[in-house]
Amino acid sequence: MPKPRRELLSVVAVEAVGPYALVRVERGGVDPGIPGQFFMLEAPGRVLPRPMSLCLAPRGELAFLLDPIGPGTRALAELDAGDAIHVFGPLGNGFRLDVPKPLLVGGGIGIAPLPYLSEALEHPPAVLGFRSEHHAEAAALVPNAEVVIDPVLVTEALPEGRDVLACGPEPMLEAVRALCPDAQLAWEAPMACGYGACYGCVVEIGGILKRLCIEGPVLCFS
Repeated sequence: MPKPRRELLSVVAVEAVGPYALVRVERGGVDPGIPGQFFMLEAPGRVLPRPMSLCLAPRGELAFLLDPIGPGTRALAELDAGDAIHVFGPLGNGFRLDVPKPLLVGGGIGIAPLPYLSEALEHPPAVLGFRSEHHAEAAALVPNAEVVIDPVLVTEALPEGRDVLACGPEPMLEAVRALCPDAQLAWEAPMACGYGACYGCVVEIGGILKRLCIEGPVLCFS
């Protein structure tokens, strides 16, 4: 497992992807880690950092896809090229890549870790769900993706006999888990520290409490 580092990294660009923002920073000495791991990004003017899955890792860069809906994510989306932010990671547990027939499943901003995961798995098929055509513009980041738009659910488009690796809102993950008990699921929760000290990311999944920053964010219940 790569060792996490905290570095002050320069912003390369912030690009619009539908309603989302792709924040690209210079990589410095930070290891991109395993797909599904996350990083803590210190938003300008905010006390607490924000946990973000790595979306892409082109040469010399780290890129994070975020939905600018709160003060922290809006501050990150408003960064300019040349600004600098502290980045800490990689943290948590990512996806296992030793699966014979991978299928990527994502919902909304939950697709954030899937482009990096897709590259690592040599671009397997994917099923992505979005609330609107505008949000679905982000599907361009994931090759070989079938896109469904609300009210159609990703679970209505899942083929059988695949090894599912999924990330998205909790109701989607629970529905995927019900259909595919062996699926690897990346859960989402607010995090304050990222390394297990604050217990702010504890969630109850199947009656069991999990610290997502330590035991997750990727969990498998098989």
